[in-house]
Amino acid sequence: MPFLPPSRRAVTPGGRGRFAGFDVLSELDRWDDVTAGVILARLDPQPDYSFFTPAEQATADALFDRLLAQDKEPKVPVLQLVDQRLALDMTDGWFYEDMPEDTDAWRVTLAALDDDARHKHGAPFHALPWGDQAVLLQGIADAEAWHGLKAGHVWSLWTRYACAAFYSHPWAWNEIGFGGPAYPRGYKNIGVDARERWETPDRVDHDPVGWAERAEQARRSRQALTPSPDDSETDQSQGTLLG
Repeated sequence: MPFLPPSRRAVTPGGRGRFAGFDVLSELDRWDDVTAGVILARLDPQPDYSFFTPAEQATADALFDRLLAQDKEPKVPVLQLVDQRLALDMTDGWFYEDMPEDTDAWRVTLAALDDDARHKHGAPFHALPWGDQAVLLQGIADAEAWHGLKAGHVWSLWTRYACAAFYSHPWAWNEIGFGGPAYPRGYKNIGVDARERWETPDRVDHDPVGWAERAEQARRSRQALTPSPDDSETDQSQGTLLG
């Protein structure tokens, strides 16, 4: 097994994780050489960018950080991983008929995101405070259409690539307790609360699904309290007529 200094063991994005001390790379010597090589390459992807321009790098990097809540080091190098994938034209093999192909769609949507940031705040997206970035992105997520595109299809493009890159990385595996490639090691202890010798118990004694449901309920409640533009116009009209 290659030597990994202590600073490179059991690393999780932002130092967060539910499985204290779990390090998927401790099983590296049990993987076949090709698999191990592919995974180790993700720890230190090529520093040179082959697809994104410098301006696109800045915008995409900030976008990925907001989408994935990567607010502090250590961070999964999502930008580099997506850049490598797009440079090799390794797309999902399909794209929406109302969208450009993925390589073109990335350039178009990043430029549009910067246009919105400059129009509303007078600065490119990456230069905005985190809160302003989040508000811009939430507006896109909630919209039907955005810059002549279906907003949901743009959101799908961004999140597909961001999540695929993030959860391909061993640090993300450490965060969620994923054991990595099962081949050729395999699993023996199958069942609820049954663990292999190299697995670590969850230190958080609650179901994350319940938390997600509460967050979604709060979001729906906030939306219900926010009048739509049509409602506001109706209220104003009624007020004028009654006044």
